[in-house]
Amino acid sequence: MFNRSHRFAALALATLVTLSNSASAADTLPLQRWRSYAGVSWDAPNNGANPAPFAASVNAPIAGLHFDAQGTAYVSTPRLVSSGAPATLSILDTSAKTGPARLTAFPSTQGNAVTAAPEQSLRNVLGFHVDRRNGWLWALDMGVIAGEAEAPAGSQKVLVLDLKSGRTVKRIALDGVADRKGSFLNDIVVDERRRVAYISDSGSRSAPNNRVGLIVADFASGKTRRVLDRHPSLQVEPGVKVVSHGAEVWPGKPLLIGINGIGLSPDGSTLYWTVTTGTRAHSLPTAILRKADASDAQIAEAVQDLGAVGGNTDGIVTDAQGGLYITDVTRNGIVKYEPRTKTMSLIASDEGVHWPDTPAFLPDGDLVFTSSSLNQHFAGAVKRGEERYELWRLSLSGHPAKTP
Repeated sequence: MFNRSHRFAALALATLVTLSNSASAADTLPLQRWRSYAGVSWDAPNNGANPAPFAASVNAPIAGLHFDAQGTAYVSTPRLVSSGAPATLSILDTSAKTGPARLTAFPSTQGNAVTAAPEQSLRNVLGFHVDRRNGWLWALDMGVIAGEAEAPAGSQKVLVLDLKSGRTVKRIALDGVADRKGSFLNDIVVDERRRVAYISDSGSRSAPNNRVGLIVADFASGKTRRVLDRHPSLQVEPGVKVVSHGAEVWPGKPLLIGINGIGLSPDGSTLYWTVTTGTRAHSLPTAILRKADASDAQIAEAVQDLGAVGGNTDGIVTDAQGGLYITDVTRNGIVKYEPRTKTMSLIASDEGVHWPDTPAFLPDGDLVFTSSSLNQHFAGAVKRGEERYELWRLSLSGHPAKTP
């Protein structure tokens, strides 16, 4: 007979599976498989032909995605499975529609070298932010790479890079606010006007007792602060399973990811986040986070529960009107939260989507998100040569997305 926790876990799993099958095409907007890549390559095309895929493409899945004001795409290929990829942050040539994804290391191959000084070079980037206002890219470096037990001293950092030249504008050290063994620095969002960054630490490397936390980093002073350390709103929800395509992810070895996706309202006044091994979204006024003398108790009192998302989640982005878009890995699509009406709804879903990760907006307002079967890659379940890294596009006007 199941005990209470087992009954709750079974009920949660059954509920998520039911929800994953409940959305119909009539209820949602159409999604377009915009780009589909057979691996990745950092080689230059030869006479216009597709370059050869990187030999270990299967260990370099595309995860993060953001566009600058001209529509140039930047992507991250985290070194979580292998440290062998020549870059963890790159520019993606979206004009190519076939073959491997054509990548150019950003700011350079040397600037991504794992053998370089860990406090200066990008070692393992998952989350980053393209700052269109200031012309910068804020790269969140978790520091630790595959095969390491802990991040080297100085490797956990934010590097603010100039988009045009690639030069380092500022380095913000995270040594005092991140744990070298237990932290998993997942995502970053930036108040571009105030030049304040908010970072999610999902604590996955310290599971099952995840050392979750929220980090606030100020550009001007370089000062950082960790708040809501191990707070329940950031923590893995007891009894919740992560479900993708109707099946539990990693059965017998539960996927335990705390706070992951993080977003910011257009005016920078409200911070949003979700927990991957969880079901709910939360928010917090940023004014209290910028108040240096605010206690953790005061900050915790200001946290708001926005309700159930409907499935497990990953990335978050907000539009110019304040709408919040969340990738739903359980229902293979996008959920929108409307702050004005406080409503949550699945607006797009497609069975062809495998683990929607990071959503981002093109300059024309269309939403694009990555889908690279990350859960399968991190489990070692994808065979070499069978990897597919895709970008899906959603026209929020309700009309089919344009295909340039």
